Amino acid sequence: MEKIYVGKTKDVYRKEDGNYLLKFKDDVTGTDGVFDPGANTVGLSIAGAGKAGLKLTKLFFEKINAAGIPTHFIAADIENTTMTVKPAKIFGQGVEVILRYKAVGSFLRRYGEYCNEADDLDGYVEVTLKDDERNDPLITDEALEMLGIMTKEEYRVLVDMTREIGEIVKAEMAKKDLELYDIKFEFGRVGENGQVALIDEISGGNMRAYRGGKYVEPLELERIMME
Repeated sequence: MEKIYVGKTKDVYRKEDGNYLLKFKDDVTGTDGVFDPGANTVGLSIAGAGKAGLKLTKLFFEKINAAGIPTHFIAADIENTTMTVKPAKIFGQGVEVILRYKAVGSFLRRYGEYCNEADDLDGYVEVTLKDDERNDPLITDEALEMLGIMTKEEYRVLVDMTREIGEIVKAEMAKKDLELYDIKFEFGRVGENGQVALIDEISGGNMRAYRGGKYVEPLELERIMME
């Protein structure tokens, strides 16, 4: 296999059959040795973090695939912390889609004049550009189309899929008495027709969850979900 990309938390290999292999690492994002899933730099390494993230990713992708929603997921090898996926083309240099059920994090920092912490948001969807230097700026559907990143039709499909996937994740977490406050997804184009599909991973570092009103750390969330 050919290594084609070294990421913060995963490396990417091209397989001989044309599919790709994602190798999950124990490196996690953070600052000054403190774990922070929203950080743009690797802060530390936690033994077992890669395997925990892959287990949860496998669980959710299998549920999403079973629901008939397009993804890049093919299979996962937990022991070797690898995931086999279909080739996908990212939008531009990459976009992130945030689904918000409660007012927390950057939403609260931006719009705190108009809401209180943990106010209901009814599945609000935001799209940001993956751009560390510019702190992942928010972008609208009009700007995405003007800049040639995605069409308005692709944007509408992406938003609808985000809400569908969010409900699947939310329901699975509710089985463990976990409440999903927000979650981040990535999408790309898969297949010859460029179908919009869910890509990357769905692990504890991609979401905020609470139990009994208390925030659950990503690795603890993964442990609870896999009990």
